[in-house]
Amino acid sequence: MRAVNDATEAPKTAMQKILDVVERVGNRVPHPAVIFIILIGIVIVLSHIFYLMGVSVGYEVINPETHKVEHASTAARSLLTADGIRFMFTGVVQNFMNFNAVGVIIVAMVGVGVAESAGLISALIRKLVVVAHPKALTYILVFVGILSSIAADAGYLVLIPLAAAAFISIGRHPLAGLAASFAAVAGAFGVNILIVPIDGILTEITNDAIHLLNPAISISLAANIWFSIASVIMLTVVVALITEKIVEPRLGLYTGEHTVEASEGLSAEELLGLKYATYALIGVAIFMAVLTLPPGAPLRNPETGAIVGDSPLMNSLIVVIALVFMAMGIGYGIGAKTMNNTNDVINAMTKAIANLAGLIFLLLIISQFLAYFNYTNMATLAAVSLADILKRADFDALWLLVGFVVVVLILDLIITGAVPKWAIFAPIFVPLLMKLNVTPEAVLAAYRVGDSPVNAITPLNAYFAMIVTFAQRYQKDAGVGTVIALMLPYVVIMAVVWTLLLAIWHLLGLSWGPG
Repeated sequence: MRAVNDATEAPKTAMQKILDVVERVGNRVPHPAVIFIILIGIVIVLSHIFYLMGVSVGYEVINPETHKVEHASTAARSLLTADGIRFMFTGVVQNFMNFNAVGVIIVAMVGVGVAESAGLISALIRKLVVVAHPKALTYILVFVGILSSIAADAGYLVLIPLAAAAFISIGRHPLAGLAASFAAVAGAFGVNILIVPIDGILTEITNDAIHLLNPAISISLAANIWFSIASVIMLTVVVALITEKIVEPRLGLYTGEHTVEASEGLSAEELLGLKYATYALIGVAIFMAVLTLPPGAPLRNPETGAIVGDSPLMNSLIVVIALVFMAMGIGYGIGAKTMNNTNDVINAMTKAIANLAGLIFLLLIISQFLAYFNYTNMATLAAVSLADILKRADFDALWLLVGFVVVVLILDLIITGAVPKWAIFAPIFVPLLMKLNVTPEAVLAAYRVGDSPVNAITPLNAYFAMIVTFAQRYQKDAGVGTVIALMLPYVVIMAVVWTLLLAIWHLLGLSWGPG
């Protein structure tokens, strides 16, 4: 172990210096709400400048009623004219109410909050870790870590320390388990085999951006689900292989003083809770099947009878997810005796909503920024102008997608929130790439790829310091450089391989989700 440390001491020191610079710069970045307030000010000033300059563009657009291509023109609108000022003062409440992401996240987290408070999420993760075969342990931990984005706090707070403990209990280096699970929870945060709450926010922002160019087009919550499922499978294998072929051999045998007894599994109450949660899941599945499967069922498309695509079922997935987690959480709570009455359930819901206070405030600011940005027509002006430049340059849309991924990867070092960045990028890049015949689903998929891997190395990740603390349990001299050195192979390889998957998916014209 000493030889390994000596061999890597110089690069760790160099990496530490780089991270110190990143941290100093990052600490100067204001709160996202402040960033958006500044951006609102910039939009107000620029809108008036463009208005005074008489900036306008002409372009071809499909008429949603006649489905014919028509010539259209758009001019800059100022927020400092009488109409613009009236819009800013009278539209605040309506702008917020029209921002559907607010309702989506609240509804979803009500159900997830019940499951978290009852202890269901924690028990499920622990159960999967305990029953894993040693040879499959890494793959299972990584897979569960990726899926934990349904309730990210559970992944960070429960899975990562459990992964380290699971590794040491079978004679493997605990920091390898910590690294694998951290890479899964943070570095693959953007995808899942399920529809997760953040999908609702990203989808609504994407639709707002699409409507700048074509109000008749919208994408569903499942717009990226096929790509997400493929990404989960690929990333599970990639992260596990990095752990076993690169990270763990570099760490060598663990010679520290910290030891962990093999887990004895879940208590009788917890096992009973999981049994009741399973019954609840079956009950919800039967209930949804009755509402969906029979001909003419209310959750089918009333005109075509379709279940997948444009149907009430697909348009209400967030409600279904909330219902599933709520029912399973209540079932688990009854069996495990963590919930004794209806007050416990209500308290869990209110706690979940209370924890969203900061996000709701941020969404209030973002909703105003998007409304102002849309009012000024600057997104359309920028998209049309840039699209015309790229067309004249004969620039391949694929390289623009790849470049977009790189930009997001770099900015994720200082702006970690998925929602704030997408609120800035979507109004520009979605219409721009649509002009280049790239589907909005592809643009959103590219954003998912760029937004995730760097989460595992940026000190601005809210959980990064906690991961360093976890590492210090097993290696007393562990610090930021230790964690960065552990995570760099994951970040680099995940970014490259995932971008290649995106490019191949785009080139083959594969479906990003049910259409």
